[in-house]
Amino acid sequence: MDRLHRIRLLLGDKNIAKLNRATVMVVGCGAVGSFAIEALARSGIGHIIVVDSDVIEPTNINRQLFALESTVGMPKVDVATARIHDINPDIKTTAINMFVDENALPQIIPDLVIDAIDSVQSKIALYKWCANNNIPFISSMGAARKTDPTQVRIARISKTKVCPLAAKIRKLIREHDLPDFNVVYSTEVAAPQLNGGREFGSIITVTGTFGLVLADYAIKQILQ
Repeated sequence: MDRLHRIRLLLGDKNIAKLNRATVMVVGCGAVGSFAIEALARSGIGHIIVVDSDVIEPTNINRQLFALESTVGMPKVDVATARIHDINPDIKTTAINMFVDENALPQIIPDLVIDAIDSVQSKIALYKWCANNNIPFISSMGAARKTDPTQVRIARISKTKVCPLAAKIRKLIREHDLPDFNVVYSTEVAAPQLNGGREFGSIITVTGTFGLVLADYAIKQILQ
């Protein structure tokens, strides 16, 4: 059985071998990260490390690939690794049940990191860890309150516009003397918050696009 037959026809055996030798870490297994993980698994990445501390909740079902009636209450990293093995049992997986911050950082050094976490301080801690260990990475900016997947872009964080999260991150990386880096963001002006609460609305067509674009970037970096 060649699970990668169609992608092999597109990329060739040599590139499939590169993907198989690669280790990619995805930090955050939610609305954005779950789609990045899915794409990596279906594209032949040989070792996928998943990092998250949350369990699946019913409110995740509208936008998170791992969230099903049958998985509610389960740790996201456990559901992620089970799904990866169901896609391809030959993929090596490492599950790290961890909330990333300055005091809790992964001990494994991958070839590339995909940041799909929400917490600003966690993002900064992850960026520092990647920079200190010379790990290439790409980070997701805000996908909530957006409805147009055609406005999802990749740019250096210094070149982003419109996105409030990106503006906050730009300020913080200057304060922490961190280098410029690539992010996935949207040029769409955020929709109004209907309930006035602290939780932001989101839709799978946008969050899923963010995740797929992150995975596409990772795959292309590995092939280069």
